[in-house]
Amino acid sequence: MTATRLALDLAVTIRHDGHGGVADDLADTAGLTAWLRERATVLDGAPDACADQSLLAAVREVRAATRALFARAVRPGPPSRADAHRLLPEGEAIRRLNAAAALVPTVPRLAWPPGAPPETDHRPAGEPPAADRLTAALARAVIAFLDGPDRPLLRACPAPRCVRYFVKDHARQEWCTPSCGNRARVARHHERRREGRAEGRGAA
Repeated sequence: MTATRLALDLAVTIRHDGHGGVADDLADTAGLTAWLRERATVLDGAPDACADQSLLAAVREVRAATRALFARAVRPGPPSRADAHRLLPEGEAIRRLNAAAALVPTVPRLAWPPGAPPETDHRPAGEPPAADRLTAALARAVIAFLDGPDRPLLRACPAPRCVRYFVKDHARQEWCTPSCGNRARVARHHERRREGRAEGRGAA
């Protein structure tokens, strides 16, 4: 899973609930546990983590920082409607992300298999707690996304009721999913019909 995918997955744990409201996949420790289990192969510490209230608060802090900086990244377009009225100040969002990423110092580790070029990856220094490894991994994924080539492609879906962020896969993409595109086209059709009826009444 790329940093882009992981950062987006974290951001869109706040989503449309299908009934005109907003749902939170990380509303409680059970929700966080399920979300982490789905990503256990890519999140350092996920298999060992116990999703208690402390970890839930830490992950939600990283998410709040992520969504505040996603709102900045999509400018001059509008942010997601889910939390546009209560975003963290950008300086605080950056501070939180950096602090979370710094929870786990890393060291370079060399691998050089026979017949292959040398490779380096970064591993946690020492034996940090699983909760710290998880929080740091999420923060670093968000930082990598914001500093990467996909950030300029980030958008907030403009479809009615949708509150998701997405990365444009192609130049003509306007919505996060085809179903949102269909809903937006239906809404525009109804709006044009209402305007046409209003103009007809005015002419009469």
